[in-house]
Amino acid sequence: MRRAGIALASVFGVGVVAAVVGVVVLVVVAVSSLGGAARSAATPAAVTCPAVADQTVGGIVVPAGPVAGFCQDRLVNAAQVINAARALGIGPHTQAVGVMTAIGESSLVNLDHGDAAGPDSRGILQQRDNGAWGTYEQRMDPYTAASMFYAKLVKVPGWKTMTPTQVAHAVQVNADPDHYSRSWPAAKQIVETLTGETVPDTTPQG
Repeated sequence: MRRAGIALASVFGVGVVAAVVGVVVLVVVAVSSLGGAARSAATPAAVTCPAVADQTVGGIVVPAGPVAGFCQDRLVNAAQVINAARALGIGPHTQAVGVMTAIGESSLVNLDHGDAAGPDSRGILQQRDNGAWGTYEQRMDPYTAASMFYAKLVKVPGWKTMTPTQVAHAVQVNADPDHYSRSWPAAKQIVETLTGETVPDTTPQG
């Protein structure tokens, strides 16, 4: 009986060790999988754009891309935003504010629909049908929509002392004042690439 008990204990001990080893292996595999998933989420897949010829929009040469993850079809809309700012004498910093806002609102897509918060919103800047942003046709024209955005922006008290996301929020009156901040690096890169000018992080005074 004693030998049988020892043998049984040995078998039982081996079983426990095997079970523990199995659990450890499962935990390691799970952690590795989660780590890989996290790295995948943090590193977006590279964007491949169609091979198309450069397109000139109001004097701005728009490449095939990608630029900051955007292809020519969306960069053309960014060029319209930049041209609207230039027509009003607005420099690179605030040109990038407009591009940043359009990225945050529509990813530079000229949307013919709104969302749950604003079902009547339209265009690259998702401007509402409330009388403040013109007609449907005007809101759906990127250049005109951007012109109206900038016309309101320069009337915001103290706009030159605000951060990019603060001034965008003051114009758009969206739910989250910091919503646009994540799009600022991409907007800077787009404006610098399309114009060849350096975009400062703060508005030049004077």
